[in-house]
Amino acid sequence: MAGPEHDEVADPAAVKRHPALFRTIRQRKNPKLRRSDITVTDEAAVKRAVKAASLGNAMEWFDFGIYSYLAVTIGHVFFPSGNPTVELLSSFATFAVAFLVRPLGGMFFGPMGDRLGRKKVLALTMIMMAIGTFAIGLIPSFATIGFWAPVLLIFFRLVQGFSTGGEYGGASTFIAEYAPDKRRGFFGSFLEFGTLAGYIGAAGLVTALTAALGSDAMEAWGWRVPFLVAGPLGLVGLYLRLRLDETPAFQKLEADSARASEAADSVEITTKEDLSKIFRQHWPALILCIGLVGAYNITDYMLLSYMPTYLSNELDYSETHGLLILLAVMAFLMLIISQVGKLSDHFGRKPLLMSGMLGFLFLSLPAFLLIRQGSIPAIVIGMLMLGLSLVCLLGTMSAALPALFPTEVRYGSLSVGYNLSASLFGGTTPLVITGLIDLTGSNLMPAYYAMAAALVGVIAVACMKETAQQPLEGSPPSVETKEEAAELVQSQTPEPKF
Repeated sequence: MAGPEHDEVADPAAVKRHPALFRTIRQRKNPKLRRSDITVTDEAAVKRAVKAASLGNAMEWFDFGIYSYLAVTIGHVFFPSGNPTVELLSSFATFAVAFLVRPLGGMFFGPMGDRLGRKKVLALTMIMMAIGTFAIGLIPSFATIGFWAPVLLIFFRLVQGFSTGGEYGGASTFIAEYAPDKRRGFFGSFLEFGTLAGYIGAAGLVTALTAALGSDAMEAWGWRVPFLVAGPLGLVGLYLRLRLDETPAFQKLEADSARASEAADSVEITTKEDLSKIFRQHWPALILCIGLVGAYNITDYMLLSYMPTYLSNELDYSETHGLLILLAVMAFLMLIISQVGKLSDHFGRKPLLMSGMLGFLFLSLPAFLLIRQGSIPAIVIGMLMLGLSLVCLLGTMSAALPALFPTEVRYGSLSVGYNLSASLFGGTTPLVITGLIDLTGSNLMPAYYAMAAALVGVIAVACMKETAQQPLEGSPPSVETKEEAAELVQSQTPEPKF
């Protein structure tokens, strides 16, 4: 026997003489599923996993939101120069610092999550994120400790950015590996529900505090409150995450590799080796991930973080007004996002992602022309056109991205791809758009930038495989009931011949 492919080129006469032997070879190459191979999910455990993962995402965006909305105040407190532009730029530069270290966080936590387990690393990122955010609320002002105030601010922004690098890849992997195959889109959509909830929570809290305290009290001490809220929130998230079991897919992977544990004990696998494996063996999926995430992040940050600045700076619109309209649009998206997840389970990830990308490609210009009109109905309609395109991506992406990679490298590959893309394209979006408007004098530049991103997204979606209702690569099938598992095993049994 020459090898496993021998039966494909075997002499037909030999196959006739030894049918049992060749049947055994075929079965070894394509083993039938046994009932014990199939994961039957526990609805209560899936819901607990979704809650714990989504809360971390909500915290990440809560922190992102409060820093954006308090940028002017933070500039006064930590970078007092007497020049408002310099203060704001210094504040935004400190904001951008967190994005620079995100890929490093992804490269550190991602492979660790593939080796030690999803749960432990997600608990660690939650602790770091909560400490980083809480500590910012405790830093004395520039007036009190001088030069050390901005130094400490930058240090804790780095802690936040580093921990965020392990958050999205882990949280989306966690939900994807817990959810049954046929409902992965629905459960995955709650991760982005957390994104919107965190953003709305931040905007709501900052707006309420500013209205209640006034700008003087906000600058004196009120700005600290939203940062300090992150401490208790982090403890709740940590408690939820530590109560969870490891994902079924990772448990199966551990059980399979345990057989080789004696040999593995003598070989220390390093993060560097894990990373080189990801770049060497999975680069096509990594490029696809970066393309999808880049298109999705540019459109996401343009609408959710840049829009209030655009309305106030470019169109001289009242800041609170713009924010309230955006909050209303986000609240509407929260109401429909899980339905979008359900649609992606039913029709597939590709049709939904393609609808969102084409929406940005063809509707961005009309939407910004409407927003430029300046009347409230025109702005609402324009932002809804962009919001409905975005929700097609938001509700689908957290189920589509984990399916690009096999279980053994899923957390690491997704963390690396997602954070490289977020760092290059996401965090730079407000800066690039402001620069383009300044350079060209056209306040339609956000529309053109979104269209360029959507074009890349259309190509990426066209290149990806459909993964809805299918097991994750390298993981056993995952179903909701024992009956469904029995049907799956039964479907492989050939019809009896009489």
